[in-house]
Amino acid sequence: MPTKAKPVGRTAKRAAKPPAPAKPPTAAAPKLKRITADGRVDLYSARQYLDSGTLDELTVNIPFDVYFQDPAVREATKAYNFDESFTVPWEPGISDGPTSARFVVIDYDGTTGLINPSAKWDKTENVFRDVNKVVLDRNNLDTPQFHQVNVWATLQNALDFYESGAGLGRRISWGFEGNRLIIVPHAGYGENAYYDRDSKSLQFYYFDYNGERVHTCLSADIINHEFGHAVLDGVRPLYRESVQVETAAFHESIGDLSAILIAFRNTKLRKQIGEVTGGDLDKDNALSSLAEQFGRKDEEPYLRTALNKLTYKEVKDSPSHHYMSQVMTGAMFDILRDVYRYNRDVREHSVAQSLWFTASRMQNLTIQPLDLLPPVDVTFADYAEAVLRAEQIVNPTDPDGYRGLMLKAFGERGLLSKARIKELKEEPAVLSPVEMRVFHEASEIAASRANAYRFLDDNRRQLLIPYGADLVVSDLSTAVKFTTRRRRQAKHVLLQYVWREDVPLEGSEFGQFNGQTTDLLCGATLALDIDGNLLAWARKPGILPLMRSVRAEDKKVDREADAGTLRRKAFLSSLAARIQAGNVGGAPAGGAMGLLQKSIAPLNSYVVDGTVRFGLAPHIGIGDHAEDQHKEMGDRSWSISS
Repeated sequence: MPTKAKPVGRTAKRAAKPPAPAKPPTAAAPKLKRITADGRVDLYSARQYLDSGTLDELTVNIPFDVYFQDPAVREATKAYNFDESFTVPWEPGISDGPTSARFVVIDYDGTTGLINPSAKWDKTENVFRDVNKVVLDRNNLDTPQFHQVNVWATLQNALDFYESGAGLGRRISWGFEGNRLIIVPHAGYGENAYYDRDSKSLQFYYFDYNGERVHTCLSADIINHEFGHAVLDGVRPLYRESVQVETAAFHESIGDLSAILIAFRNTKLRKQIGEVTGGDLDKDNALSSLAEQFGRKDEEPYLRTALNKLTYKEVKDSPSHHYMSQVMTGAMFDILRDVYRYNRDVREHSVAQSLWFTASRMQNLTIQPLDLLPPVDVTFADYAEAVLRAEQIVNPTDPDGYRGLMLKAFGERGLLSKARIKELKEEPAVLSPVEMRVFHEASEIAASRANAYRFLDDNRRQLLIPYGADLVVSDLSTAVKFTTRRRRQAKHVLLQYVWREDVPLEGSEFGQFNGQTTDLLCGATLALDIDGNLLAWARKPGILPLMRSVRAEDKKVDREADAGTLRRKAFLSSLAARIQAGNVGGAPAGGAMGLLQKSIAPLNSYVVDGTVRFGLAPHIGIGDHAEDQHKEMGDRSWSISS
């Protein structure tokens, strides 16, 4: 008989199947074993190859409860409670204190003279506990130990912000000898917080307002602001040897931008900003406002805001570095808003997508340029040009016109002149290499300071270094930075070199220093890629004679000499003005743990090998007062001078 055809089509019935045998009861899924100590070390070693979700799941990233911004913001806006997604990378050296590779908490109270007991590390559970062995989290807020953990964990996160590939792409050094920055959560009673190089510390004070005790160590804005000072002092320590208010103001601006951009990385904050503003960042919001709880003591909604209209012309003669800093912070916030609007309106991304992209983009735009700044006497114009150059390195074709919107922001704020903006618009995307007399491989230059010095000395003429200058390699490092698409750039070789030129102080305008000799710091930062291509070259010339070669180079030499003469004149003018105003004191005598004096001069003076030197006072703090905006720094109790 012929074989019967099998049914086909959607309506065909399936042939009956015998019932499947009953399955034995399913055994319970085995519980995952706790990761071993050796296993965690292995994962820690491989962390750069794992995404953040995997690191969280495997407890290589440890969750901590930290204040979203500060306790007052938490009470006023329940959405800003605790940072639900906050984690700290595990590392082998975490211990009591808290202590880690780069930070150690020493909770000395200068007012009471007591040391609070340290938070205890439970390495089995990956938690810190108080003196009663209770876990330090949102259910245990009022103990000194929670304060210790809050500030330490916040700083660990800030360190990653700066050192990651989206930031500097390298490990940073502090501006002092040693590898651990001391954190003092309850330094004493007072309305401030500050970074102090001399005591190697971040000091956080507390004060009373409306019957409430305010702890600056619980404000993420203040913590991240002060850490910005510590980072800048580490990567450009010679900025401390400046007599210019603008250099101190730049320090403050980097502190404020650190607070803004680290907060901006938080997904919950971006969501709330989108909801509260309706996607309009021109409205005042939690991103643009700094240190709300701290500001309320002066009946202000916040300490400072990035939403301001100040121009350089308005602030350039101000003696207050806090006031002056706002023009630079405002310009970068202008760029942030323009990048956001471009993605929302031109690319037609959602508000959430545009905020996320902008947060990532601004980390690149703000932090990576720090490596391109000159080693001494930074100005707002120097930073503006470094921002533009860093963008050009990462994005040479500039299809979205970001460089144009940056030039517009810097021009409207008066940070770059119209003539300079015209020159920068015509600047080629890739700088022509400096033709060296003696060739050195970039990898050899990066190998040691001795190698770097030999490269510089062999090429003094081409690098416009005076033949009589006693040249010093002040810093040498390599970095691997990411583009905005998280792709690795070619390795950067970052070389800073300086020299000192004697400057006589002659005239009554120099007061008690008349007849003495001081130093003018000169130098440059040279950034190369690993193939030897010139990425950036930021110079601060002096007046020592330069070598001349063929006639074609004379104009370049003459321009450098003219720039050096102008620098020397500006240095003497600024120094004389500060001396006449009574703003120069002796070297400050620090108290226990670097505790703050009642009043500190904006500049201190000290003698090295018979030469008087001047520099910014060592305490760099958050404090500001509206009524002091046009007064000299340091004339008020608890007013930090630099």
